[in-house]
Amino acid sequence: MQISAEMVKELREKTQAGVMDCKKALTKSKGNMSKAADLLAKEGLAKVEKLGQRTVSQGLVEAYVHFGGHIGALVEVNCETDFVARTDDFKELAHNLALQVVGAAPLYVSEEDIPDGTDARPDEVCLLRQKFIKDDSKTVQELVKEVSAKMGENIAVKRFALFNVGA
Repeated sequence: MQISAEMVKELREKTQAGVMDCKKALTKSKGNMSKAADLLAKEGLAKVEKLGQRTVSQGLVEAYVHFGGHIGALVEVNCETDFVARTDDFKELAHNLALQVVGAAPLYVSEEDIPDGTDARPDEVCLLRQKFIKDDSKTVQELVKEVSAKMGENIAVKRFALFNVGA
């Protein structure tokens, strides 16, 4: 099957992958748009695993205060470059993480942060293990990996703080 520029453009708009990556995925999937998108997603997640060892020294702190001002959160999200930290996708991730902290009140970032002897369920108390409040078909960790794959950089949640008036 002939892969047209329109097909590549359509896949690129759906996945935000590079032009050549889209063309390769469409060629492998023989023009099937959904199979090509799945291939790109799998390749993106494989790239994320490789990125995980790279240093994250840039990023931003996002604040969210819920309506009424009685509860709020600060979240520090790190990436490799300040260029990525300034993108709308990265800012949206940071904002969604702050919403998650306010909405689900995790106690720790990841399982490694749970003190020994604590009898807590990681999927309830760890931010990265929780179901994402805007889409419960994925975890917060999966959301972070998706954005990391899209950006082509390692992204890590460093820390967060939840503030609740009167608590």
